[in-house]
Amino acid sequence: MKRTAQRGAAILTAMLTVTLVASFAAAALWQQWRNVEVEAATRARLQAAWILTGALDWSRLILREDARAGGADHLAEPWAVPLQEARLSTFLAADSSGSGEALTDGDNVFLSGQITDQQALLNLNNLVEAGRISEPGMRSFQRLFELLGLPPAELSRLAENLRFASDISTDNRSALQAPLMPQEVEQLAWLGVSDATVRALAPYVTLLPARTPVNLNTAAPEVIFAAVPGITLAEAQELVARRSLSPFRGIADVSRLMPQHAGSLTEGTVGVSSRFFEVRGRLRMDALLVEERSLVQRQGLDVRTLKRERGVLDSPPAPGLPDASR
Repeated sequence: MKRTAQRGAAILTAMLTVTLVASFAAAALWQQWRNVEVEAATRARLQAAWILTGALDWSRLILREDARAGGADHLAEPWAVPLQEARLSTFLAADSSGSGEALTDGDNVFLSGQITDQQALLNLNNLVEAGRISEPGMRSFQRLFELLGLPPAELSRLAENLRFASDISTDNRSALQAPLMPQEVEQLAWLGVSDATVRALAPYVTLLPARTPVNLNTAAPEVIFAAVPGITLAEAQELVARRSLSPFRGIADVSRLMPQHAGSLTEGTVGVSSRFFEVRGRLRMDALLVEERSLVQRQGLDVRTLKRERGVLDSPPAPGLPDASR
C-alpha cells in the first residue's frame, strides 16, 4: 500500500514537472515570437519611411523641373499624372549594377502616389487680410456656400472665428479665449462649423499658409464659379471644357473667351500658375499599408516641404490612389 502511494506521488510529480516545463517553453517561445514580430514591424515601418521620403524627393524634383520649364501650371503637365500602384522592383530595375538579388525584397512592395494643385481650391485663409475679414474672400465663400446650399450664418461664424484665431495682435487675455487655428479642413469644427458643412466644403477648400489665387487651369467648375464674381456655373463648366483642349497661358486667354467677365478676372483672385502642391504617397508592403501626405511650396526653383503626415491604414483599399484633385 505504501509502495503504491509512493508510485502515485512520483507520477503526479512527473506530470507537474512536465506541465511546468511545457509552460515555460511556451512562454519562452511566445516571447521570442513577439520579439521577432516587433522587430519585423519596426523594420518594415523604417523601410516604408525611407521609401516614402524618396518618393517625396522625386516629386519635388518633378515640380522643380516643371518650374525650370516655366509657363502656366495645368493638368497636362507631368506633375499632374498620378502614379498608379506599381511594384517597387520596376523602379529598381533601372539599376545599372544588374544585381538581381537586390530586387527580391521589392517584389512584394507596391508604391503609388500623385501630386495635386492646392491652388485649385478656395483658400480659407483668403477670408482674413491684415487682421480683418477680406471682402473679396468673403464674396467668394458666399457664392460657394450659396451653391452648396450651406447656412450663411455658419460662414459668418467661420470668418469671424478664423479672424480671431489668426489675429496676432490680440493680447494675452484675448488669446486665451481665441479658438485654436485649424491646420486641416477636417478641423474646421474648432471654429464652430458643423460636421455636415465641413464634409460639404472639403472637396472645394484648403488651408494654406498664405493668401493665394485660384488656378483656372486646375480648379473645378464649382471653385471657378465661387472665385470669379458674376460668372455662372455653366460658364465655369465651359472654361473647364475649353482648357482641356488648350490650357490657358495667361489671364488674357480667359478674358478673350469671356470678355464680359474681364474686369472680374483682373482682381487678383484667379491666375494660371501655382506655388502650393500636395504630394500623396502610398506604400503597400505585405500586410502593411502606409500613406503619407505632404504640403510643398514652390518658390522659383526652390521646392520646400512645409508639412508631412504619415499614417498606417487599417485595411488595403483598391490599387491606386483616389482622385484628390477635388
